[in-house]
Amino acid sequence: MLGVLLVALTGCAFGRAEPVGFGVGGSEHSLGDRSYRLYVPAGASSPAPLVVMLHGGFGSAQQAERAYGWDQLADTAKFVVAYPDGVGRAWNTNGGCCGRPSRDGVDDVAFITAAVEDVASHVDIDRSRIFATGMSNGGIMAYTLACNSGMFAAIGPVAATQLDPCGSPHPTSVRQIHGTDDTRIRYGGGEGDGFANINGPPVPEVDRFWRRVDGCADPTVDTVEAVTTSTAACADGRTVELATVAGAGHVWPDFATQSLWDFFAAH
Repeated sequence: MLGVLLVALTGCAFGRAEPVGFGVGGSEHSLGDRSYRLYVPAGASSPAPLVVMLHGGFGSAQQAERAYGWDQLADTAKFVVAYPDGVGRAWNTNGGCCGRPSRDGVDDVAFITAAVEDVASHVDIDRSRIFATGMSNGGIMAYTLACNSGMFAAIGPVAATQLDPCGSPHPTSVRQIHGTDDTRIRYGGGEGDGFANINGPPVPEVDRFWRRVDGCADPTVDTVEAVTTSTAACADGRTVELATVAGAGHVWPDFATQSLWDFFAAH
């Protein structure tokens, strides 16, 4: 299977339905009233790792596919990428965020996990190597997935924080990337500016939370130019990392995609 597949999920409930025209190239499926994009590179591994890339607030699956370079990396590393679409260009991450999905109580954990199952029903996916990453609201959603689903081996939130109360977190490897000058989702915690006014905990506190969840040793710290990385080795081969980017704002840094894939590939 080659290139980009646009998968439309139409209807009113998440459930398996008869696929329409699935084969080499693309397909449409009925799975609620939601949609996602899928990229399967030529020569994809079998079984293939799957990366779920979650767009930020006001973004979309198409925008995320264009903006973050995952398709190009998949061409060389031979993994599969899924790009779900949020309702109203946002995700319900729990904890009061974000937009219409939060107000309407949209179950985005159910949607994303159902979308992964739909991918796995047509593409040979390695279920031990399913990963989630996201920008901003999408990164917050990645934390919500780790809190509420055991499907993901590792997550990679960028310019994000954790808002879900996460009462029963699933042990998950985590690499978070965050700029010290982010005013939308503040590195030091507290209310950010912008439309959402996200008020979350300090980013280092989220890092400590996942180190406790994963039973980690004390972290080692390494600085290369503007990036300081705290790395903690954890139980069962897991790892928790925080990459702090000095002076960076609310952005997806140039190095993020490759570094996240390197992290995912190791887990």
